Amino acid sequence: MTAHSERTVGELAARSLAATRVFEDHGIDFCCGGAKPFDEACREKRLDPASVLLEIESAIAKEAAASQRTDWNMAPFETLIDHIVTRHHSYLREELPRLASWIAAVRRAHGERDGVLLEQLDAAFTAMKDELDQHIRKEEVVLFPAILRSEGWIAQPIAMMEHEHDSAGRALDELRRLTGNYQQPAHACATYRALYAGLAALEADLHLHIHLENNILFPRAKAETSRSRGC
Repeated sequence: MTAHSERTVGELAARSLAATRVFEDHGIDFCCGGAKPFDEACREKRLDPASVLLEIESAIAKEAAASQRTDWNMAPFETLIDHIVTRHHSYLREELPRLASWIAAVRRAHGERDGVLLEQLDAAFTAMKDELDQHIRKEEVVLFPAILRSEGWIAQPIAMMEHEHDSAGRALDELRRLTGNYQQPAHACATYRALYAGLAALEADLHLHIHLENNILFPRAKAETSRSRGC
């Protein structure tokens, strides 16, 4: 990102979801105010443009680093679980409320034109959000500590978590269906576009999240429990 003083807020927001999150955190309007020069928008909020730009670059770098692959089959349970909690659970705790607020904003702005679609999208997303909020808490409070202690009763809660993963997968399929594979409408404003991009990013992160648990953590945990019990 160079010559940022000549760029608008909308141009920077269009480059990465990371930029939209930074703008939202600082109350910078990247939607209706997207045509405003970046430096001007920052100074209106009494922010240093260079500092905000560094935040954006840091957020982009963080996303890139998070996408690098690690062989989690060989990682200790503590390391794998810490990664799931700090990377994927934290992502959900941050992104689910953000996406909910964007859905509400888009419904206010585009409800007259896309009312039925947005109502269905809101309902599907809210149901998934409520289930995921409870899901990650159950993992952190009950299942993950039991895995670290090699408790012999983990098979049942693992089965429950896998069932809830299936439910989340069906919800993601419904969100993709409703949005036409996240194809942004031609009339979409910046928030509308950010919402669709954010839902697509949520799907990608949740797929990886579920993969780490269903295909790596849970089978390894059950195998370790069997060994510790001499089965």
